[in-house]
Amino acid sequence: MSGRPGDLSPKQAETLQQFRERIQDILPQLPAQHDAFLLRWLRARNFNLQKSEAMLRKHMEFRKQMKVDMLANEWRPPEVIEKYLSGGMCGYDREGSPVWYDVIGPMDPKGLFLSASKQDFIKSKIRDCELLQKECNRQTERLGRNVESITMIYDVEGLGLKHLWKPAIETFGEILTMFEDNYPEGLKRLFVIKAPKLFPVAYNLVKHFLCEATRDKIYILGANWQEVLLKYIDVEELPAIYGGKLTDPDGDPRCRTRINHVGPVPPSYYVRDHVKVDYEQSITVNRASSQQQDYEILFPGCVLRWHFASDGADIGFGVFLKAKKGEWKKAGEMEEIIPNQRYNAHLVPEDGSLTCERPGVYVLRFDNTYSIFQAKKVSFTVEVLLPDQRKEPEGHSTPL
Repeated sequence: MSGRPGDLSPKQAETLQQFRERIQDILPQLPAQHDAFLLRWLRARNFNLQKSEAMLRKHMEFRKQMKVDMLANEWRPPEVIEKYLSGGMCGYDREGSPVWYDVIGPMDPKGLFLSASKQDFIKSKIRDCELLQKECNRQTERLGRNVESITMIYDVEGLGLKHLWKPAIETFGEILTMFEDNYPEGLKRLFVIKAPKLFPVAYNLVKHFLCEATRDKIYILGANWQEVLLKYIDVEELPAIYGGKLTDPDGDPRCRTRINHVGPVPPSYYVRDHVKVDYEQSITVNRASSQQQDYEILFPGCVLRWHFASDGADIGFGVFLKAKKGEWKKAGEMEEIIPNQRYNAHLVPEDGSLTCERPGVYVLRFDNTYSIFQAKKVSFTVEVLLPDQRKEPEGHSTPL
């Protein structure tokens, strides 16, 4: 049995009744009291009564702490989020569920984070979840059948290294965890379209935030993605840029979305010059010398990502390639991958990333050879990001 209204086994029906009795003290404060709502929490914990109750009670604490009702009804995100965080709701799938779009390519993660706080992004996503739940409730009333989950479309065309910026990925992970913990069974399916070569690396960074049941609802579409979308979404409900007939989704009453009109955040929105990062290591680069950090890449497609800051003065930095780990070579004896430059990392921390096209030992070199008087302390974090090892499907829809 599915564990949904009208499709319960005797044991599931008994557990539902026991669940309702155990939460009588918080039942009036819940967003809904009907069986369909309660069953979502039971399904999320495989009808384990204790775990389902703990999950729901924790959700009520979350609603109180985050003032969720106020966020849904009164709060407005900062202007920069409303203008430059792409995506939104647009139309309904063939079963009447709302369709939500996230358009990744045009987003400027660093510009957004320099212009608004992490809490503003989290609040914005809570607000979106609440608005989508209200839309599901309206669809339930309109259609006379239970609508409780949404279809999502992730357009990842233009996904690049800038989107793997660590503060943005970490916040995205927090948002995914928040969604998993507080909006169970809210996702019907998620389609990834226009995935570039970098997508498996990006997915590998966030998949551990998702439970297995959610990962099973994620599909990456091949070259026939428009054909697949039309199987699930009527042509009249699909934006024209995705093969449908909605020619102006931004002006359509069925849509609350920004698909076409976002881009880099203008610096006039910036309220800070950098985002604080906690570094994992620190070294001292003596005067007139350099320090090298080796990272062995065993297969192509990995991404090398770094963040660093210096104390007191600037520092040189470059990336080089050599054949063997452990052997020290001068910069001129290695292949230069990213030319050495001096960075004002004492004023604004630096971050960057590199897609490693070839196996080998990549050397991050901190250069202080030009300074004859001053040693430099450098704090840094370096990561090797691995692509997801499962093969991407071609030309059809397959769960990730």
